[in-house]
Amino acid sequence: MKVFVTGIGLLSALGRLDSSWQNLLASQSAIKLHQPFPELEAFPLALINEKPANLNNLVNLVVKDALQDAGLVPPLPDCGVVIGSSRSQQGQWEKLAQASYLQDAEHPHSRSQAQPGNQSIASYLQDAEHPHSRSQAQPGNESNKALPCLLQDWLETLPHMGAIAAARQIGSTAPVLAPMAACATGIWAIAQGFELIRTGQCQRVIAGAVEAPITPLTLAGFEQMGALAKTGCYPFDRYREGLVLGEGAAVFVLESAELANRRGASIYGEILGFGLTADAYHISAPEPGGKSAIAAVKQCLERSHLSPSDIDYIHTHGTSTQLNDQNEANLILHLFPQSLPVTSTKGSTGHTLGASGALGVAFSLMALKYQILPPCVGLKQPEFDLDLVRVPRRGNIKRILCFSFGFGGQNAVIALG
Repeated sequence: MKVFVTGIGLLSALGRLDSSWQNLLASQSAIKLHQPFPELEAFPLALINEKPANLNNLVNLVVKDALQDAGLVPPLPDCGVVIGSSRSQQGQWEKLAQASYLQDAEHPHSRSQAQPGNQSIASYLQDAEHPHSRSQAQPGNESNKALPCLLQDWLETLPHMGAIAAARQIGSTAPVLAPMAACATGIWAIAQGFELIRTGQCQRVIAGAVEAPITPLTLAGFEQMGALAKTGCYPFDRYREGLVLGEGAAVFVLESAELANRRGASIYGEILGFGLTADAYHISAPEPGGKSAIAAVKQCLERSHLSPSDIDYIHTHGTSTQLNDQNEANLILHLFPQSLPVTSTKGSTGHTLGASGALGVAFSLMALKYQILPPCVGLKQPEFDLDLVRVPRRGNIKRILCFSFGFGGQNAVIALG
């Protein structure tokens, strides 16, 4: 059963779908130096606004845009939902932890007297149900007020609630999935939506990924690893420094060919197939030699009934880190003709972690629509003997591969036509 893409909703630091595409073609970068948290130093980041984004707001906007683009109006009770995220509501949980820590620091003995050890969840929930009790006990104490306020809606911050929010938004009573596969999440989500349609469980699915990863813990963690760039993102460059975190979201309306044709929907392209593998090697470093990543590409090609010579363009993962770009370049040189055009768009949007593959699919579908290959923004001195697209290039583009390679050795590849 053929599966078509009939709508796209995208938001990145470059803008929404059309403005992001135009800014990308103009070789613009949304990466700037920001210091969103005073306790941390400034980093180059790709923020949508001046302050870190709210995940639920991103979900609402991109789902709305995707439905409008597809010419659909809620409620859509039979529409499946597959919305993934790598970090999900981590920012809210960090605020919750900080409020709890500040409260303990200001009143170190209060908990031990009321509850030996730590305050119980039941006690936390009681505070949430009666948010004024602590503020009355300690007038004017902001940390006492913050924790109950945050806990009031804590169920809305569970990792799968982005998908649930999308289901509520469209009135779906069909399957709702919330995958998480690190940086491979976006492609995995689209693949799951594809399978829901291909196996006949749904005729229509909204699928993609959403990420609001600018949090103190995320920044501190990547900085501790030595993975963050100091000045900018330069994929496949000899002097690349590391990744730049960015915010973003992209979701797609997927429909069976029968449904799309019956309602006369405009079609961006077709999902041809996918490949998913795991390295089973290391928590963050890719497997030396890329055997498992190569297997994911071969799996995708086989399922899509394609050979390497059939591919016209690859949208790479291209994180601008030393290991990823080296391994990815080696993989491409091993499997594909040297003349095959390749691009990374992270020099424009930053690395949106779990949403990065979904953004890559959106840009690839725009390349199919307009027959233009987007440039690898930030690249100045290529290290690898690849056909890296330096400026927008017109071409006869029929079949595209998108790559995502996530922490834990999670490899995702999807073919579009």
